[in-house]
Amino acid sequence: MTEPTEHVTAAEQPLMSHLIELRNRLLKIVLSVLLIFLSLFYFANDLYLILVDPLSSILPVEGGMIATGVASPFLVPFKLTIVLAIFLSVPFILHQVWSFVAPGLYQHEKKFAIPLLLSSILLFYTGIVFAYYVVLPLAFSFFTSVGPEGVTLMPDIDNILNFILKMFFAFGIAFEIPIATFLMVLMGATTVEKLAAKRPYIFLGCFVVGMFVTPPDVISQTILAVPMWLLFEVGVLFARLIKKPTEDDDAVNADNSIDPNTQ
Repeated sequence: MTEPTEHVTAAEQPLMSHLIELRNRLLKIVLSVLLIFLSLFYFANDLYLILVDPLSSILPVEGGMIATGVASPFLVPFKLTIVLAIFLSVPFILHQVWSFVAPGLYQHEKKFAIPLLLSSILLFYTGIVFAYYVVLPLAFSFFTSVGPEGVTLMPDIDNILNFILKMFFAFGIAFEIPIATFLMVLMGATTVEKLAAKRPYIFLGCFVVGMFVTPPDVISQTILAVPMWLLFEVGVLFARLIKKPTEDDDAVNADNSIDPNTQ
């Protein structure tokens, strides 16, 4: 009569151990974000001034930034520090995710996972740097030059922060296109030949995406769409390096997947 209970207990133990490990890793992620936040909060106002420098450097003398909310001078730098802490914690967060899922991966999957993980982090940060040094100065220059004559530009600090963070996120994700393209081909969801045949539609789709995620001006749309298309071509180029599995490889993988204890 005790066998069913023992079977349930044995089945529950691996699940509980995974849940405990997941909880511990989530706590480590929260702790890392909190530590970075606390270390940066003292410099929150300085960080905000650095962030908005592409705009403040081109504002007219009679213009300036304003705060329309009573608590905005405190809450806006506070929000920036939280977001910055999360961005800086991305490598540690991805490391914790990798450590959690790695034991369940095959050896050939691990071989691809580590380079893809490192390159995705690098590309995400590259997209943010590209947005800060290239996109924002061009976009702000355009917006400050097309206004009606006699109108003084005095943007709200909260709106500026939301706009910049939206651009950072958009370009950070857009720069992940090579990784997404490579993974689609690696998993067999598509092929290099099919992607190459759909190149005109993808080129048009890049401009459609740029129209929705960037401000309503041709400059910002083009600055996002063209790099997206070039990054897609980079992903296709690297996808051509993927070795197609042969029948011999499938047989070897099938043999390696057999549990020795069952023989």
